[in-house]
Amino acid sequence: MRILAMFAGGFSAAAFLSCYLVPEWFLLPMVVLSLLLAAFGKKVRSRQNDPGLIVMLICAGLAAGFLWSAVYRMIFLAPARALDGRTVRLSGVAAEYPRQETSGVSVLVRVEMEQGATVTAEVRLDEQAETIRPGDHIETVAFCELATRNRGGEPIFYDTAKGIFLRAQAYGRLEITRPNWTPLRYWPVVISKALNTSIDQSVPEDVSPLMKALVTGDRQDMGTEMTGCLRRAGLSHVVAVSGMHLAVLADLLALLLGRGKRSTALAVIGFSAVFCGVAGNTPSVVRAAIMITMLQLAPLLNRERDDVTALLFALMLLLIWNPMSAAHVGLQLSFAAVAGILLTSRPIQTWLCAGMRLDKLKKYRRLRPVQTCLYHAAEVLATTLGASLFTLLLSTIHFNTISLISPISNLTLVWMVSLILPGSFLAGLAGIFSPAAGTVVAAPFVLLARIFLAGTEWFAKPALASIPLDVVYYQIWLLFVCILLVVNILLPGRKQVRYPACTAAVLLAVAVTLTVQDFRRGELLVTVLDVGQGQSVVLRAGENVALVDCGGFGRANAGDVAADYLLSRGVKSIDLLVLSHYDADHANGVPQLLRRVKVDTVVLPPIAQDDPIYDETMSMLQAVGAKVQQIKKDDVVVSDGKDKTITVYPPMVGRQEGNLRSLTVLAAAGETEVLITGDMNQTVEERLLARRKLPDVELMVAGHHGSDDANGARLLNRVRPERVVISAGKHNRYGHPGREALERFAEIGAEVYCTDWDGTVTVCFDSID
Repeated sequence: MRILAMFAGGFSAAAFLSCYLVPEWFLLPMVVLSLLLAAFGKKVRSRQNDPGLIVMLICAGLAAGFLWSAVYRMIFLAPARALDGRTVRLSGVAAEYPRQETSGVSVLVRVEMEQGATVTAEVRLDEQAETIRPGDHIETVAFCELATRNRGGEPIFYDTAKGIFLRAQAYGRLEITRPNWTPLRYWPVVISKALNTSIDQSVPEDVSPLMKALVTGDRQDMGTEMTGCLRRAGLSHVVAVSGMHLAVLADLLALLLGRGKRSTALAVIGFSAVFCGVAGNTPSVVRAAIMITMLQLAPLLNRERDDVTALLFALMLLLIWNPMSAAHVGLQLSFAAVAGILLTSRPIQTWLCAGMRLDKLKKYRRLRPVQTCLYHAAEVLATTLGASLFTLLLSTIHFNTISLISPISNLTLVWMVSLILPGSFLAGLAGIFSPAAGTVVAAPFVLLARIFLAGTEWFAKPALASIPLDVVYYQIWLLFVCILLVVNILLPGRKQVRYPACTAAVLLAVAVTLTVQDFRRGELLVTVLDVGQGQSVVLRAGENVALVDCGGFGRANAGDVAADYLLSRGVKSIDLLVLSHYDADHANGVPQLLRRVKVDTVVLPPIAQDDPIYDETMSMLQAVGAKVQQIKKDDVVVSDGKDKTITVYPPMVGRQEGNLRSLTVLAAAGETEVLITGDMNQTVEERLLARRKLPDVELMVAGHHGSDDANGARLLNRVRPERVVISAGKHNRYGHPGREALERFAEIGAEVYCTDWDGTVTVCFDSID
């Protein structure tokens, strides 16, 4: 079966190269080149040289992979390109239930083309789409654009990696035609919805999001707090339905039906296929289903069981289905984790057992339960470490963070999932017929789920539970750890862990110390955090630390972004939190920030009417006991008693809500000043200039994310900033920063930085003029 592994490996390598390195126009020449190399390998093989067979098989796989990548793009991308930039009458079949999003409702639709082909599209609709069900035929007018690029025209893989090649914005009337019976291909989606609804009705609200995520992969209700805790504790993989989940349920089914039977093997294969659909056909669960199918079929067909071949064959099948899914983060992490487990977990487990001298415990019958527990603990830890070794680089690239507490949290908590998962699945099935029955079935597992969540929160609390890798000292530390690991593996003889582990711990302490000192360096420090489309600015004037705004729409919650930054630099409490106004892109991260960082004083603008963010923020502030000041007329000044101050100016307008009532912040250290104007427009800037004497500033955080209606010429000519930092999301739908604003910044000679292309921006003023 290794022959299959070599061919599958070559095919998969070609798919990855097609996504990241080889341009589309060069795919066919690569086919020719691969075939020539395969022919060379065959010629070498004729001389009885085994490497020739390897070269021939791998190059044949490369040729097949490049050829299929080219053909696939012709079949699926060509019809999508025909609709790019056009407004058409769009018709197709809904492939899932509507998803609620910030800008409306979106539905996955298999669009019917004139040539008889179908293209999967994500169609954005209004409230008319709320009644759509899988299998419904829909028809509407829509503007279409390719999903292969973002709004800035840059190539992206997020949608195409999931088989979505078209994005469409619907307009006008939506026609929905429902079939008498839901087509069979959509039954798994219906079952998934039924399981989610059943769990919601049968299980308490505090644990239902976890149970739904375990069974169907639905994480919409988990919330930012739970998601952040799982990320910092290194347990995010638990709620991403993968091979672990399918293996647990397949083992339970095999146990119920009896292991070793042909009928059991066929039942497990069928269950795996259905579960893939229920879990949304994510690459990780499809990979697991293919591997389980191969491992079940191997003995039935009198073939050897080979994990490496099964893994590579599963990868090839996924890439045959969609070669562009090679860019899917979940696929990369899933296969890397399994590869790490297959290749390294056994040696690691053997080493751990030898270190604990478990073989000597066999002599003592009374200690056998202890031996069994230690053996399983070594197995879990070895699996975690093996998966972590091979996913470390990918996690660093995609998420820019690493969980230091992950081995301990996984060893302590992951075993609970093997109990919670089947319990949640059975409760969901029972609840479909009777919510009361579902509640009874779920009862024993609810307490275990609460313990798991409490444990996750506990492991996520330490300041260094996870560290962001945007700090150069942590990057150097990680590089040294990787070098130590490689050297230890390559050195002959008995492997030593004590000395490398101690060295890594000492280096981490040095990295933390240098990071803290770097944050404390200088008299005035400004960090504009990358929170996507939003704003969150850290100020340090002397010993006073403040956060101006905490909101945004990015990859992570803005509160987590701010807390990660502060805690990784040794800041567990801040003196001042200023909310310029209550728009979500400036304030939606405050509740999560308050859960993780102590805040002494909070300065807020007045509010004339009820606001959900204001209500949630006030309830959280009361819970944590922070001082609250609503500023109306007088300035608020925080000072170190010398020449370092943070001044907050009240709103410059009286009755208007939102952006126009933004607070203004001026931070100063001697003659060095920094200005933050929130989202006020040029009219309000005029009032600010009339009512406050603003100095020349060394740095200005651009108003309203660098929009044209803010950052007026009069304000800029008055404060003359040497540097301007713009906080805006990459390719945001508002067009921030505006062209006119950028021209005005250029006219005064300011250096311009923007979080959408520079990421988090830090400016440190070492000396005071």
